[in-house]
Amino acid sequence: MIFEKTNIDGVFVITPNFIGDSRGYFVERYRKELFDKEIGKVDFIQDNQSLSSRGVLRGLHYQKGDFSQAKMVWVLSGKVIDVAVDLRKESPTFGKYVMVELSDENKKMLFIPRGFAHGFLVISESATFAYKVDNIYAPKEEVTISFDDKDLDIKWPIEGMNIIMSEKDKNGIKFIDAEYF
Repeated sequence: MIFEKTNIDGVFVITPNFIGDSRGYFVERYRKELFDKEIGKVDFIQDNQSLSSRGVLRGLHYQKGDFSQAKMVWVLSGKVIDVAVDLRKESPTFGKYVMVELSDENKKMLFIPRGFAHGFLVISESATFAYKVDNIYAPKEEVTISFDDKDLDIKWPIEGMNIIMSEKDKNGIKFIDAEYF
């Protein structure tokens, strides 16, 4: 596995080991001792998966306080633009974001530590999105920041795209009103 640091401390793009031939392929997505060495100890407790169609935009989500989550995300089929926003108020990159294309073709993963909001946009006809988390889902502690908040100025590639969002995501709060870490 290759662990690439991004411009935000603690966020990594991970390229897994890939072996392919005429029969198909094998991908090693997670090996504890490598993560402990490269990223630090992360105790993933749950795996999740979602299916979304083109134009679905999910996020920007995070959970507050003790319910904050570290995530490792990737795409099983299709292609997404994935975004992580630094909400750590003491961080030199507070309010900045990392944007990465994740796809079944590039096999890349993104590790997002606690203290970040996260979202993604499906840019293929559909996408199956998978992720590991290190804490339980606590709906009462979840916050959604508006994907198009002017203070964040995220350059989503949405021109000419019909954006589909949940009511929760349509009603996201402003970045300035979010609770930070």
